[in-house]
Amino acid sequence: MNVHEVKSIETKSILSRLKSKDNYWGIAYNMNLYRGCQHGCIYCDTRSSCYGVGDISHISVKKNALELLDHELGTKRGKATIGTGSMNDPYMPLEKQMKLTGGALEIIAKHRFPVHVITKSSLVTRDADVLQDIGRTYAAVSFTITTADDEMARKLEPNAPASSERFKAMKILSDRGIYTGVALMPVLPFINDSIEDIEEIVEKAAEAGASYVLPLFGVTLRRGSRDYFYDKVERIFPKMAKRYQTYFEDRSECISPNAPYLNEVFYRRIETLGISATMKFYHSEGRKQLSLF
Repeated sequence: MNVHEVKSIETKSILSRLKSKDNYWGIAYNMNLYRGCQHGCIYCDTRSSCYGVGDISHISVKKNALELLDHELGTKRGKATIGTGSMNDPYMPLEKQMKLTGGALEIIAKHRFPVHVITKSSLVTRDADVLQDIGRTYAAVSFTITTADDEMARKLEPNAPASSERFKAMKILSDRGIYTGVALMPVLPFINDSIEDIEEIVEKAAEAGASYVLPLFGVTLRRGSRDYFYDKVERIFPKMAKRYQTYFEDRSECISPNAPYLNEVFYRRIETLGISATMKFYHSEGRKQLSLF
């Protein structure tokens, strides 16, 4: 795995309140215990200049994260969902030894806050007990799966567990009664945007006990992430970068030209399989409540 030396840093806060209501993931706070990510996904939006993260292969561990989290949750008057996994994977390989995410979940359970974990890693099953405990308030685990083909996944997400391992982990969690599903995104135009790809993911998600599949039939390529993506994709799929440049020009939202057909197939399949295309969220109104947005 080609990553730089891991550094320890201190941070002033660990929970970042969202400025506006999140009607997609259902979270109110972002929690990033690490800076950077080891999975090396070629399409990662965190490389975008607008985030100011820089080279995401430089990993930093926020050594005072758990102390801050315990303090910050103790000062919150109302409960709202904490999300983790938007800027990096909370279960990247380093988590196996650092156990920051596991420790954070223990603190979240102590304070009875709801949580939504987004990951590509089967390591999340290590924390099934505490997730089950948090689930008495609200816990959701979304597995990002962009392809059901393990060989393709290794090309797009070289340091992440295989898609088949993610489906196995999903089954373990769903069998424990933990609310889980798939973030089917990004779907890369001209690469993994066939009807067969989408049908296979949905069917395997159903077999693994997924309650929902959240689709995005495209990819975001902004300044900072676009050049990296073009460089990597050209090495894996010769002439593909030129195809993107010709078709999408400088657009940051690159939606698959197959999107209308993929949507039609997707919604037909999830209806047949009894899977939702939206999540149930936590709402605090003096009591726990799950509601479709």
